[in-house]
Amino acid sequence: MRVAADREVCIGSGNCVFTANDVFDQDDDEGLVVLLTAEVGPRDADAVRDAVAHCPSGALRIIED
Repeated sequence: MRVAADREVCIGSGNCVFTANDVFDQDDDEGLVVLLTAEVGPRDADAVRDAVAHCPSGALRIIED
């Protein structure tokens, strides 16, 4: 599974970081999403799915292999 983030759509709420901080971070300038890794392992898969489902701006999406 892979995850993608659209920084043009991101509003910087930080929900993704709280939900899956091994995969997501926020930049220091605008607080927008930063992917730490696009490849999601089994250990982080549920957290990433939750982050995508709860992203208020819809900036995150899952790309199934």
